[in-house]
Amino acid sequence: MPKFIVAQLYERMKEVMKLELLGSPAGLEREITSIDASGPGLVLAGYVGRFVHARIQVLGETEVSYLNSLEAVERERNITQFFSYPIPCVMVTKGQELPVGMEEAARAAGIAVLRSTLKTQEFYRHIGPFLESMFAPTSTLHGSLADVFGVGLLFTGSSGIGKSECVLDLVERGHRLVADDLVICRRRGTGIVVGRAHENAHHHMEIRGVGLIDVSKIFGIRAVRQQKRIEVVVVLEQWDAMTGDVDRTGLDGQTTRILDVDLPMVTVPLNPGKNITVVAEVIALNHLLKYSGVNVAEAFNERLKSRIRATAPNVGRYLQDDDE
Repeated sequence: MPKFIVAQLYERMKEVMKLELLGSPAGLEREITSIDASGPGLVLAGYVGRFVHARIQVLGETEVSYLNSLEAVERERNITQFFSYPIPCVMVTKGQELPVGMEEAARAAGIAVLRSTLKTQEFYRHIGPFLESMFAPTSTLHGSLADVFGVGLLFTGSSGIGKSECVLDLVERGHRLVADDLVICRRRGTGIVVGRAHENAHHHMEIRGVGLIDVSKIFGIRAVRQQKRIEVVVVLEQWDAMTGDVDRTGLDGQTTRILDVDLPMVTVPLNPGKNITVVAEVIALNHLLKYSGVNVAEAFNERLKSRIRATAPNVGRYLQDDDE
């Protein structure tokens, strides 16, 4: 995982959390290694026995008012002790003025202090998901990701098999491109994988024989989106190169794992004349049906078994009455 520093947090969340830099600008180069942000608690009172200094330290109204209530000597001692630990950075909420001596102590320790005008609870609602996203497991896959009827289809397969052309055709039919060739996947929570394009390749596709194209300029901004949850993996394979049996009924559902998350997988054999774009649309619509509780293959199989059970007694009686 790339190094995550305070400067990245400041630049990414400066407008959202209305941040102002105080303390030491050199502190922006400090690394953030913990997914958590929390208040220092009893550390400001001098007890450091259970101080988790690797976290981003958040000073709300309670912490600031407590420090302001202390005598000057005690406040200076506790603040100095607080900044003696390798804290990544300090956040102050509600646009509060820093306690006397805090900014000077932060500069001396080389620690950045970021002040936000947000209320403390609102601040936590913003910083929590952001840190979770930054520390989420990531992976880079070779494939093309499209939003088809609201379903994220990740097309994979060998190089040159037609993944980009398939997605391009889907875009022409009104669906949306998310990423082509290189898909950066990030796990959220325990069961969601979100894919996006590399920051230098947004909205671009490579079409063999044509070159690079900008999908948003050709088809309009509605033809692209920044990221999408991956819900079905579509594997494209040449018919004559397939070694296993082709699923004919859909009863034997396949899955694949991305970042330890099991995702439905559909293997589509390719042969001349096959309309893979329509097949992709059907895969997306069929997934929506399953999501709403309708499994066509299982329903058909149950109807067939019920029909067999209903006719089985008649077949047995016929065999018993046959004297030949």
